Amino acid sequence: VTVSKQTDEYSAGGVVFRLIGDSIHFLLILDPYGKWGLPKGHVEHGESSKEAAIREVMEETGLTGVQLVTALGTVDWYYSRGRTVVHKYCEYFLMSSKKGAVTPQVSEGITDCSWFPMDEVLEVLCYENVRVVLKRAIGILRSRSLSEILEK
Repeated sequence: VTVSKQTDEYSAGGVVFRLIGDSIHFLLILDPYGKWGLPKGHVEHGESSKEAAIREVMEETGLTGVQLVTALGTVDWYYSRGRTVVHKYCEYFLMSSKKGAVTPQVSEGITDCSWFPMDEVLEVLCYENVRVVLKRAIGILRSRSLSEILEK
């Protein structure tokens, strides 16, 4: 395959958590490739990464009323689209939710979304490059009191 050009793409996504009883759970989506991952999508023209992340979480999972907690950093990777090499960047944000009802965006190939306990979520998450973001989120949630995080 001869590569004719390279382009950059920018996405944003959410690491959404909520309390179920005394236990922290994280929201994952089952993507079009049959893998559990985090909700994310393109940053639209004129939109901030934060706005895009909140919108994508809402679109892909049907979850409304998420609260942004903090930025978790950017993950990048390469993939091919025809003869173009795409360098993709995705900025992730930690978000909290008081709601639990979710609806997968089937029109985008998302067949399921579900809440996973904090002690199981890393085993379920399929994408190695996103694990660092999820581990960072878990570290933040373990290092601070939940009341401090949820009051912001």
